[in-house]
Amino acid sequence: MTAPKQPIIKLEHVFAGYEEKVALQDVSLEVFDHDFLGVIGPNGGGKTTLMRVILGMMKPFSGKVPYFREGRQVPEITIGYLPQYNDIDRQFPIAVEEVVLSGLSRQKKLFAPFDASHKQQVAQTLEKLGMEDFAKRPIGSLSGGQLQRVLLARAIVSQPKVLILDEPFNFLDPSSQIQVSRFIKRINEELGTLVLL
Repeated sequence: MTAPKQPIIKLEHVFAGYEEKVALQDVSLEVFDHDFLGVIGPNGGGKTTLMRVILGMMKPFSGKVPYFREGRQVPEITIGYLPQYNDIDRQFPIAVEEVVLSGLSRQKKLFAPFDASHKQQVAQTLEKLGMEDFAKRPIGSLSGGQLQRVLLARAIVSQPKVLILDEPFNFLDPSSQIQVSRFIKRINEELGTLVLL
């Protein structure tokens, strides 16, 4: 007999929003290991607020958001985040490997350089997403689908327990959407929990 699945994130009667405007009202939710959770709703419906609360970027007006590891409450868990495609400045002069390295910033001291093990993690992650030949390329030279894979690599390079994807298919052509959806499915199987907004 298998043990029941344990939640890794809970939202308990969460109210959240901006100044006087409530965007989330009495939201309770459990997220389990290897879930594939889709959140749908209109623009302005609270999806971004929910994402910010789960990421710990926004403190709720009231309610709790505890995290768990192996059934025990912990102060935090590793969460990866793929922002909306249109939030990225493609003219910024940065190479693919530097973008992915930025996903490991919390694994080193503030002003310390990235070491060889960090760079190895980046190389392995780019290879997993079929982007190893693009490591030295500037992000401005990439197609939409290629850039989305780079951003996925940045989101998963730290091997997070949860990956939050914010409208990952917007602005992608049908071929790139299919390609990115395959990678997302594989990440869910290999890595852990996906929350798709």
